[in-house]
Amino acid sequence: MDLLSGTRIVKRFGSLAVLRGVDISIRRGEALGVVGPNGAGKTTLFGVLAGTLPASEGQVFFEGQDISAWPAATRCRHGIARTHQVPRPFLGMSVLENTLVAAQHGAGMRGAAALQQAQQALDRVGLGALSARPTATLGLLDRKRLELARTLATQPTVLLLDEIGGGLTEGELHQLVDLIGTLRDDGLTIVWIEHVLHALLRVIDRLVCMDAGAILAEGTPNEVMADPRVMSAYLGGAAA
Repeated sequence: MDLLSGTRIVKRFGSLAVLRGVDISIRRGEALGVVGPNGAGKTTLFGVLAGTLPASEGQVFFEGQDISAWPAATRCRHGIARTHQVPRPFLGMSVLENTLVAAQHGAGMRGAAALQQAQQALDRVGLGALSARPTATLGLLDRKRLELARTLATQPTVLLLDEIGGGLTEGELHQLVDLIGTLRDDGLTIVWIEHVLHALLRVIDRLVCMDAGAILAEGTPNEVMADPRVMSAYLGGAAA
């Protein structure tokens, strides 16, 4: 049984169809990469899976249950967490306070249990020693680590990563990829949208390429990247 899946997903904004009958399946314990040119519908698909965007048509299933009508908060409580392309921390809070909010409101934890969960999430991403630091003083890499910590504090079963490598130097990206690889090795199911292909290919087991709101190709990373349709989508581009 798939852990998370979407069936015939359509998403329209007015008369514009951004997703056009997408079928996607995520297996428990795998790392699935999602690639495609700008405007392919990748982030919109994440929104539909996470519940921040309602599908115009189609269904979303989690652990065999139809969750299409569940709001994002309910999906998060049941184990579906996502990051955003641009980290969105609460800049007026400390690093620990940011993560504590996620444990309390994302996982529904309280008191000492929430505090312990928040600190463990920071330790897991290498920010444990910075828990008291004002979030506004963090550099980009540490803000991305914090974005990961906040999702981990919700106790996710599946983690949706949306271009988390964007804007980093090569050295910073290497550190982040190592961290994501560790999360995968720990058994966390990961779906990762990323334009930095060499980083993505170090972690994933399977690859999906989207173009113009549809799945263009899927399979092993080598199979997908060798597909002439994928090459054409990247070289020819797509509407932004």
